[in-house]
Amino acid sequence: MKMDSALVEQTLSQIQAQAIPEDHPALAKLKDLFGDHTFFLDPSGLNIIEPMEERPQTGMVVNVASWDDDDPPHLLAHAPESTNVVIEFGQTH
Repeated sequence: MKMDSALVEQTLSQIQAQAIPEDHPALAKLKDLFGDHTFFLDPSGLNIIEPMEERPQTGMVVNVASWDDDDPPHLLAHAPESTNVVIEFGQTH
């Protein structure tokens, strides 16, 4: 899910993460790998938000890459894994 700045702010108010900015050099590669999404980095790795059909105005955090144990750590892509974290979008969208 691609988010506008208001949805990014709502999301960041509910999770401890950092949004990857649109001008980040890695964004083109991320879009090639995972599609056109807004990407969030947190201690678990790289995440996207997928809308929940059964619950309008909400999204599920989906982990698409996890940190490895190397020093420094790197992200390792894997099949999308739904988490139990649900984002409430309110009435703005």
